[in-house]
Amino acid sequence: MKAKMVKTLGALGLFLAASGVWTTKSEAQSAPAPEIAGVENAVLTDAPNVPPPITRKYATKVIVDLEVQELTKRLADGVDYVFWTFGGSVPGKFIRIREGDEVEFHLHNHQDNKMPHNIDLHAVTGPGGGAASSFTAPGHSSQFSFEALNPGLYVYHCATAPVGMHIGNGMYGLILVEPKEGLPPVDHEYYVMQGEFYTAGKYGDQGLQTFDMDKAVDERPTYVVFNGAVGSLTGDNALTANVGDTVRIYFGNGGPNLASSFHVIGDQFDTLYQDGTMTNQLHDVQTTLVPPGSAVIVDFKVKVPGNYTLVDHSIFRAFNKGAAGTLTVTGPENPIIYSGKQADTIYAGKPLAETPAISSALQPIKPEAPSLNTALSEQYTRGKQIYLQTCFVCHQPNGLGVAGQIPPLAKSNVLMNDKTGAIRGVLQGRSGELTVNGKKYNGIMIPFPKLTDQQVADVMTYVRNSWGNSDSNSVTAGEVKDLRRGVPALVANPFE
Repeated sequence: MKAKMVKTLGALGLFLAASGVWTTKSEAQSAPAPEIAGVENAVLTDAPNVPPPITRKYATKVIVDLEVQELTKRLADGVDYVFWTFGGSVPGKFIRIREGDEVEFHLHNHQDNKMPHNIDLHAVTGPGGGAASSFTAPGHSSQFSFEALNPGLYVYHCATAPVGMHIGNGMYGLILVEPKEGLPPVDHEYYVMQGEFYTAGKYGDQGLQTFDMDKAVDERPTYVVFNGAVGSLTGDNALTANVGDTVRIYFGNGGPNLASSFHVIGDQFDTLYQDGTMTNQLHDVQTTLVPPGSAVIVDFKVKVPGNYTLVDHSIFRAFNKGAAGTLTVTGPENPIIYSGKQADTIYAGKPLAETPAISSALQPIKPEAPSLNTALSEQYTRGKQIYLQTCFVCHQPNGLGVAGQIPPLAKSNVLMNDKTGAIRGVLQGRSGELTVNGKKYNGIMIPFPKLTDQQVADVMTYVRNSWGNSDSNSVTAGEVKDLRRGVPALVANPFE
């Protein structure tokens, strides 16, 4: 009876298969792959720019040409570094393809380079993510192909030994495999990637810096930065949006060692595509952990104007090693969502209702571009970058400070009349009551002894020539050096 039933089912299966109703597993596996229509060259962009969304509804053959370049570029003001790059920038070019595409990848190693390189794309299904097929000597090109099987945002990096050194010199980037149905439309898309640099010198040491393998092995980076350099996303390089816009950030972590705690100060991620996958979405997220070699997509709508700071919330990395950027949002205020400071009252243990307000809302002072000679202008520009990395969180981008706590730098009588005291404040910090422009402030300023003499001179020159301040002479590194010798607090600084 059992044998008869099996025979009957087998005959039924043959009938269903022949009629197209039922396909066997072996037949499904041998079915032809979806047809590839046409050929196109991939649009590659430098951070923070992203190629436009893919609008085609079919898979195609995409040709990617990526050149490895070893270049000396700026790591911080006055600090140069020999970066190893995919396409001349750190991070490498952003690559955007569609699920199901056939990718023909060409890796070119410039003839002036000194090292062999390859590429491991986490979007590739195959040995080494393409690394085994793309090992390329200087002056040579390699080619391999792969099918984009899985949608998502993926990291790519060099995987030539020593792998950590190649990644640590800047060889990483992102490749987006858009799902067939596409991604929800947004107003702005930006490309941001975190990475570490291990230099022989200390943070801020001037000149050309070299890679320090001991620091890298010990996971002690000198710099932790967004998009390859300190200040790459601040000042004139800040990301921008308007009130009401939805912003999408493709954020990756090249590493090579540290996980990133990515956060945007003052907003929440409406949608988080965790680990770069399109199927695992979270909502209303404050901070997301991004391991080295991984990526996330975050969407959020900006509702009120202002400067929003992008940080690695391992916070000393942000304010002492460079992992900070800015999203500048313009548009009308919305006091229902965010009022700004409404009052500042004296508190002495009594109910606040019994004490009068002593100040009203602060009015912003628009920065004025000073007319400076060439040497002073260069120092001013360097100082602005240092200010936007180190000082602006407390003193505010407009130099107004915080009422009652952080004294203003804008039109400050103390800053302009006591240059020596101001420099000492940067070197050793200060606390206690201070009267500026007739108003009292009582806060704490932490010291910044690790800033070089030139960096302190540059930032002091910037603030003494901004927001209504005017100083015809720059602060010199020699002045700072002389004062640093007389700062005993630096011998045992609790903030180091």
